[in-house]
Amino acid sequence: MTNHKYHLGFFPTPIHQLEKLSKIYSNYNIYIKRDDQTGLASGGNKTRKLEYLIRQALDKDSDIVITAGAQQSNHCRQTAAACAVAGIECHLMLRGTKPEIYQGNLLLSHLLGAKIHFTGNDKKEIDLKTLSKKLAPKKSYIIPYGGSNITGAMGFVDAVKELKQQLNKQNLKIDYIFLASSSGGTQAGLMLGMELYNLDIKLIPIKIDKSETNDLSLEEAILKILTTGCRLLNIKKEFNRSDIKLNKNYNQAEYGVLTHREKLAINELAKHEGILLDPVYTGRAFYGMMDILKQKILQSGSNVLFWHTGGLPALFEYAKDF
Repeated sequence: MTNHKYHLGFFPTPIHQLEKLSKIYSNYNIYIKRDDQTGLASGGNKTRKLEYLIRQALDKDSDIVITAGAQQSNHCRQTAAACAVAGIECHLMLRGTKPEIYQGNLLLSHLLGAKIHFTGNDKKEIDLKTLSKKLAPKKSYIIPYGGSNITGAMGFVDAVKELKQQLNKQNLKIDYIFLASSSGGTQAGLMLGMELYNLDIKLIPIKIDKSETNDLSLEEAILKILTTGCRLLNIKKEFNRSDIKLNKNYNQAEYGVLTHREKLAINELAKHEGILLDPVYTGRAFYGMMDILKQKILQSGSNVLFWHTGGLPALFEYAKDF
């Protein structure tokens, strides 16, 4: 699969133990996978997806890459950076109205050279095809919300191979992986990779928001990627909806709404381990993990891994809330 990638990140990303938190939650050994350290414009998990997506855009002789998201989208910031590296014009469609001052990811997307279009409303789904037609005759390559299609998910199939090699090298067995799940590509890629590389770890994805993606539930969106992925990778397993686990206990607040839960998680990891979470995805998912560990739901003595998907720049947009 490496022949179909455009190199953008620094891999493998580190795995290390959270020693202080492992003492606080003493029934468990807590580790972290540092995809906040992928190196592309402050890092993040989308770099893995973009290595495949940008390669495909180049292979199709695209002049322009178009994608969409919230104004503090990590995916959009990393797409802008990937396009800068690859020398492709980047257009971002961002929800809402243009702010007076650009901050956080929005500022970085601007600095990275992206041409930014504001939708004027806060609807999650954005019409990218209309923009593509407006930009004709230039040839556009459209990346879906979050980079979550089978092409992007291949980056996380690779991530499982990377993880397995790291665990073997460290002689470490991980029992559970916690991660933020929103558009589904990361979760689907991990599930495909675990099947392909025979890695027996239980995923505990924390659902970040309530919204659907292109009129599909998150489970349906993930299943669609899994079905295509099994065919492409010659995986014999037939996934069904019951295979797709999503913890929905921590998404009562709307997408991007910072509550005391996210603040607690951000402060706890920062002050004990010197690692920064983001307010939208990892803050919510890390709180979910903390709460589950506090309740001692998982088997005592388990090795637990938090997959840090990045997002540091968004903290600056939320400065007034801390």
